[in-house]
Amino acid sequence: MVQTPEADIAVVGAGIVGVACALQLARQGRRVLLVDRQAPGQGASWGNAGHLATEQVFPIADLSILKRLPRMLLDPMGPLRLDWKYLPKALPWFTRLLLNLRPAPFQRSVAGIRTLNEGSLGAWQRLLGSIGRSELFQEDGSLLVFEKPESRQALQALRTRMQQQAVPVDFWSAETVREAAPQLSPSLLGGLFFPRTGHFIDPYRVVCELFEAAKASGVRFVQAQVDGGQLHSAGVSLASDQGTLNARQVLVSCGAHSAKLTAALTGKRVPLDTERGYHLMLPGEHQRLPFAVTSLERKFIMTPMAEGLRLAGTVEFAGLEAPPSMQRAWQLHRLSKGLFRHDLSIDGATPWMGFRPSLPDSLPVIDRVCDGRVLLAFGHQHLGLTQAAVTAEWVGRLAERAAGPKVGAYRLDRF
Repeated sequence: MVQTPEADIAVVGAGIVGVACALQLARQGRRVLLVDRQAPGQGASWGNAGHLATEQVFPIADLSILKRLPRMLLDPMGPLRLDWKYLPKALPWFTRLLLNLRPAPFQRSVAGIRTLNEGSLGAWQRLLGSIGRSELFQEDGSLLVFEKPESRQALQALRTRMQQQAVPVDFWSAETVREAAPQLSPSLLGGLFFPRTGHFIDPYRVVCELFEAAKASGVRFVQAQVDGGQLHSAGVSLASDQGTLNARQVLVSCGAHSAKLTAALTGKRVPLDTERGYHLMLPGEHQRLPFAVTSLERKFIMTPMAEGLRLAGTVEFAGLEAPPSMQRAWQLHRLSKGLFRHDLSIDGATPWMGFRPSLPDSLPVIDRVCDGRVLLAFGHQHLGLTQAAVTAEWVGRLAERAAGPKVGAYRLDRF
């Protein structure tokens, strides 16, 4: 016998996307049950780069990945690494990725990413303003610097491509870079400045503040491992290690762990994989940078935060089960050498690894399926923090529809 639903909607996943969605749904009058095997914000949301990356409108890879594949397999410290032991499992995902690099699907991906990113800054301003925590986000832009003369042409080409996508971008000379960020090395030759971006001073605290607001709006949290679920006439029943959880609807928003539950509920297999990302937190470096700075050649980002300077980046394909390679986090400090007038201090530094949920077309799934009983919001790759607030607004609109509208390029049935 099916039990009476204890919630209007169960949100599975308490990362930044899930918590933002839970708050949005509760404010719309829903009884919301938030479920995660960990405390809110303990996954990828805890250690992301903290950059509101609205300028990143291009997919996670282009055709140059073919040239880099041998190095990916051979260089354990490279910015893009594929664990050769994981290659057989990753091969179907990479095949789909390559097919999505053809002109038509590539442009669909660009348009889809751009649409989400264009709404992200305003959505975050509304969301943080609504909970009285606007100070957690600094809209101060971000800078992409270059060091080598031969990189200038590539930088100018990137600027042109971004202007074609209506991304606000300015070219900064070496002198302008030195004036804005005097602690950077005088050997830098210039960069691209993105004025409509910014950074969060503490990404984990953002999740916690949103969670507190969600609880104040009536959201109930259960720490449980959801292992599966089934649909029925009254809604959905989720099987967990804390017993069966019943709701009229479910939102699957558990990041890189979303594929199994999506398959159980919808019968659809989603080609979701994880790009493992690393960071190194430097607690002694509070005054080095005024805004987030990325290195074109070294391919990592440095973000000033309340607790210090966070060095983040690298992509590793090794799945959800392999142990972290923390030397990749420490490699970020080695990459920083030469970017500053004086080397960064690693006193008290802490490394971290997390799972970015990525689909081969670089677009998330944001959809309503199964006669409205299942909502989906996952697969935001490097842009989970950037797109969380606007995704929550979209999910709120999807939840209000009597029959599920398909949200363009983000539909589940595109696979």
